[in-house]
Amino acid sequence: MKKEEINTVDNENENVNGTRRDEPQANSENGNENKQATAEAVEAPEAKEAKEEAAEQKDPLDIALTEIEELKKQALYKQAEFENYRKRTLKEKADLIFAGGEKAITAILPVLDDFERALADKSDDADAIREGMQLIFQKFQKTLEGLGVKKIETEGADFNVDYHESVALVPGMGEDKKGKVIDCVQTGYTLNDKVIRFAKVAVGQ
Repeated sequence: MKKEEINTVDNENENVNGTRRDEPQANSENGNENKQATAEAVEAPEAKEAKEEAAEQKDPLDIALTEIEELKKQALYKQAEFENYRKRTLKEKADLIFAGGEKAITAILPVLDDFERALADKSDDADAIREGMQLIFQKFQKTLEGLGVKKIETEGADFNVDYHESVALVPGMGEDKKGKVIDCVQTGYTLNDKVIRFAKVAVGQ
């Protein structure tokens, strides 16, 4: 074999060998680059989330101040709401008192008219005047009953501290009169079953 042919074969072998030597290195480098890219792709979302969490975290003092301001707003709102409720309740109460007074006065006015007519009568008949006064009195009692006012009955009743006020003790009335109402000095009244004036009575001892 000639020398030139030997050189050609050697060069071809070198080229072939060189190519084979370089290929594993290239593959190794490509593999490392792929692994690094994969690692970065995996680590990137976690690092991003960590950064976002760090950005979202606030100073505890700022959080506390924000909560305090919110509580102040709620307290002011509740205070204003309660003040409005109090004013509305007072107004409704005043309206009820006024309406109740108006109702009572309106009911009594007809009785007042009867008194005016009785006073304008120039009759000298005592019996007629007495009868007229009795009719007015009965009408006035019915008017009061219509308003919820009732007379406290005392005749023959047992003394009851819930309705009666003892102003005198009467001795020597017998055992059957002991603790009983002997006489009513002043009539008592209830309004819707509530005592508005106690009956002043004398009680047997």
